[in-house]
Amino acid sequence: MTSPSPETNLRFGTAISRASLAAVGCLAAVLAAGLPVRAQDNPVLAKVNGAEIRQSDVALAEEELGPSLAQMDPATKKESVLSFLIDLKIVAKAAEDKKVENAEDFKKRLAFTRSRLLMDSLLATEGKAATTDEAMKKVYEEASKQITGEMEVRARHILVETEDEAKAVAEEVKKGADFAELAKKKSKDPGASDGGDLGFFTKEQMVPEFSTVAFAMEPNKVSDPVKSQFGWHIIKVEEKRNRKAPEFEQVKAQIETYVTRKAQADYVAKLRETAKVERMDKPAEAAKSDTKPDPAKPADSKMAPAKK
Repeated sequence: MTSPSPETNLRFGTAISRASLAAVGCLAAVLAAGLPVRAQDNPVLAKVNGAEIRQSDVALAEEELGPSLAQMDPATKKESVLSFLIDLKIVAKAAEDKKVENAEDFKKRLAFTRSRLLMDSLLATEGKAATTDEAMKKVYEEASKQITGEMEVRARHILVETEDEAKAVAEEVKKGADFAELAKKKSKDPGASDGGDLGFFTKEQMVPEFSTVAFAMEPNKVSDPVKSQFGWHIIKVEEKRNRKAPEFEQVKAQIETYVTRKAQADYVAKLRETAKVERMDKPAEAAKSDTKPDPAKPADSKMAPAKK
């Protein structure tokens, strides 16, 4: 059985070009590098052969090194990054002395890095410009229309191995036993510790055998044993309601990400329309179709059920 998600949100999928997705991952470092920093907030932490290493350099390096620093405490992290930057200065100076920058491989890598940073910076600007309150609320309203009005059920269940066990549990419930307490003691479902509470779910979120029974029941009623691929269920319906969209503020972060990425994808697609792209590795028609990626769009604007 598909267990419902514990939180209410909107799932906005985005079909975005690989370049756009890569850009999003690097934007933090680019933006951090472009922010003005006052001298008093940006002290010199070390000097290597006269070259300064400032607090802003450490912050930028932390962005770049990312996951490798995740398990470190702040003091260890700062010391490790500063040590890395010192070594970086020393080795970079040695590379300059050896004229490494004149090597063809170095020039290619430098050109690629420059292009990547240019792309990141421009896409960051386009994404930020598109992420207005008006644009986000429009996406929210359109998605909300698609997810309201559908019936939701909140139910508890007790899952056991055999029909005989299920009949015994059903008999205990009929005699007045507390359903939630029985679930904690006898259900093999992962949600047993919550008294078998599944939260709110829609019909398609459960296996058909379970949904058919649950959605046909009235609140506070308990089912006879129901068999599914997972075992035998005793179901208690707690509540029924028409599905509602979450509040805008609850999903604002997801919408902002969606609007930003869609704007970036659309911008890349627009640029491709006027660019002359020649693919030497594919036939002309195949190459032509490959140059126009699908714009980002919500793949699934359904609201996951809230667990209460």
